Amino acid sequence: MTSTNGENGAQKTRDIINSVTGHQRMRRNRRTDWSRRLVQENAISVNDLIWPIFIVEGTNVIQPITSMPDVYRYSVDQLPRIANQACELGIPVLALFPYTQAERRDATGSEALNENNLVCSGLRAIRSQSIDIGLMTDVALDPYTSHGHDGLMNGDTILNDETVEQLILQSLLQVDCGSDIIGPSDMMDGRIGAIRRALDADDKEHAQIMAYSAKYASAFYGPFRDAVGTNATLLGDKRTYQMDPANTNEAIREAELDIQEGADMIMVKPGMPYLDIIFRLKQEFGVPTFAYQVSGEYSMICAAAHNGWIDHDRAMLESIMAFKRAGADGVLSYFAPKISQILKNT
Repeated sequence: MTSTNGENGAQKTRDIINSVTGHQRMRRNRRTDWSRRLVQENAISVNDLIWPIFIVEGTNVIQPITSMPDVYRYSVDQLPRIANQACELGIPVLALFPYTQAERRDATGSEALNENNLVCSGLRAIRSQSIDIGLMTDVALDPYTSHGHDGLMNGDTILNDETVEQLILQSLLQVDCGSDIIGPSDMMDGRIGAIRRALDADDKEHAQIMAYSAKYASAFYGPFRDAVGTNATLLGDKRTYQMDPANTNEAIREAELDIQEGADMIMVKPGMPYLDIIFRLKQEFGVPTFAYQVSGEYSMICAAAHNGWIDHDRAMLESIMAFKRAGADGVLSYFAPKISQILKNT
C-alpha cells in the first residue's frame, strides 16, 4: 500500500510539473559537460586579457606588494622577461604603471615628462628586444605629483585645462618611447579630443586611445595606490573629477563625449561593482568596451581564498566571466597570467 501510494504521489508530482512546463526541461542541457559546453553563451579567452605591471627603480628587483598577493613591482631590466612570459601565455597587452620615489615627485608632476622616467625606460627596454606585444601606458599625473592628484592644482582646485596641456605632452612622449595604447585615467574634461588632435598632428595617428570613460571615485583602489605609492601622498580625495558611484546616466554622457572626441576604446573602472555600467555602455554604443578589475577586487578574492572561504580559481574565473557576460570585450586584471596559464592547460 505504501509503495503504491508513493508511486502515485511521484506520478502526480510529474503530472503537475508537466502541466506547468510542458515538455521543457531546462536541466537537460545542463546534464553533461559536453552539453553545457555546447550551449555556453559566453567564453573566456586569453585574448580578453590585459596584464597591469608595476615598475620600480633599481636593478634585478622583484618587489612583492603586501596588499596584493602574488603581484610585484619590477625593475626596468626585468620587463623584457615579463613581456616574453606574457607572449608565451598569449596575453596581447601589458599595461605599465610606475612607482615613483618621493624625491622625484613635485607639485606639477614634472617627472611625467622626463624621457628617462620609469614608464619611458620600461617601454624602451621592451621595444629594444623586438617583443611582439601591445604596450599600454597610463596618462595621468598622480604617480608623479607630491599631492597625489591626477592634475595640476591651485590651492584645493584641480586645474582642468592646464592639466590637459601636460597630459598632451605626456602622451606624445610615451608614444615616442613605444606605447601603442594611451590610457588617459585622469578624468579631466576634453582631454581625449586634445590628445587625439595632438597625436594626429605629430604623425602618430597609429596610436590608440583607451579612455577611462567611467572612472568612479571608488573605495576599491586602495591596494593600487599602495602599489604606485600614492596612498601616502594623496591629499583629500578625487570626488571633484572622478565619478560619483551613485550615478549611471552620467557614465553614458562621459563615454559619448570620449567617443565623439576620438577614443578608440572605452573603459569602466572599477569592474565588478559596475557591471550595470559596462552593460549599458556596450548596449548604447557598441564600441570596444573594457573593464578594469581593480586592486581591491583582486585582493578581496585572494584574501577570501587564503582564508578558505572561497575557491580561488573558480572565483577568479567566474569574476572574469561576469565581465564578459555584461558585455566587456576585455579586462585589465592582475589575474591575467594565472588565467592564461589555466586556459593554456585546459
